[in-house]
Amino acid sequence: MPETNNWETEKFNEVFEDELRVLERRKIYDKNCTLEDIQGTLDSLYILEGNGDKSIVQEISLSASIAAYEQFIYNWQKEKL
Repeated sequence: MPETNNWETEKFNEVFEDELRVLERRKIYDKNCTLEDIQGTLDSLYILEGNGDKSIVQEISLSASIAAYEQFIYNWQKEKL
């Protein structure tokens, strides 16, 4: 069982870190990018999460993406304070 969890954790971390990098670049280089845009994408990810059957890899990737968007939004909101 530990082997199963290991690849799942590695996949989650890989997708999470990749998403955060993409979001940071978008924030820096896309001057039209707003917190509302990012929240809109997160809302869409929440909808996807509830739709249909997914493979374990799809579930892990979607969960990691959602976590990354939530973390990014939290960090951006903190910066604005």
